[in-house]
Amino acid sequence: MITSQDSLPTSEVCARIRQFGYAASQEIRIYGEEFEVLSDPFPSDGGIAIQVRSKRTLQARVLQLPATVIHRVRQSKRRAA
Repeated sequence: MITSQDSLPTSEVCARIRQFGYAASQEIRIYGEEFEVLSDPFPSDGGIAIQVRSKRTLQARVLQLPATVIHRVRQSKRRAA
């Protein structure tokens, strides 16, 4: 999933998202709910997703990360360059 010449490859986006705390064994709060992250980020349906377990229901599922998270990762790379 590369959208333009200056875009990061999906593998690098996933690596940077891990650095933002969306990595296996982490706990996050997103979409108004707390989750335990079960997997590192991976490409899914044109975006990036992680496998999580809800702290409330203990049910595991795939959670699509919001575009704002992915955008923030892409912006941080541009600022560092």
